[in-house]
Amino acid sequence: MMPPNDLLSLKDDMIAFVEGHGMRRLPGYVGEDVPTVMWEDDANPDSWKDFVEMAKAAGSPFVTMSDVLLEKEDLELLLEELQDLDYPHEESAEVEEAQSLVNYVGKMGYIQLGFVYQGVAFLHESSTPWYERYQQLLESVDDFSDIVFEQNEDEDE
Repeated sequence: MMPPNDLLSLKDDMIAFVEGHGMRRLPGYVGEDVPTVMWEDDANPDSWKDFVEMAKAAGSPFVTMSDVLLEKEDLELLLEELQDLDYPHEESAEVEEAQSLVNYVGKMGYIQLGFVYQGVAFLHESSTPWYERYQQLLESVDDFSDIVFEQNEDEDE
């Protein structure tokens, strides 16, 4: 079964499932600065249901829920940064990949569910293949920017 290109219907299912278990949703994203344990069950496309049931069994009254829609402005910014990195060529494979992401503008590519138990955040993430590639492109821009910034600092010393 091919993964969906838009997780909006999955989000609707998650909301109904969470509320059906008498739990609340807290709109919020759990970042990298919090001790976390990632849910790993890639073989089961419905593993998020097991995750919600685990949150309920742990006594959590709510789960956090965060999602990401690909916005036109975010994609334009990525394209601009990629083109700046590859100047004067501007037509690298990364730029072409980023341009192909225009088909997903307005679509939901990522959902994070979470709950906290004994000071540790437990997380379940769902994402589309295009969103994962979008994230890789963003990270490559960030990595390159970090390298350039570090080189400039070394030259100033």
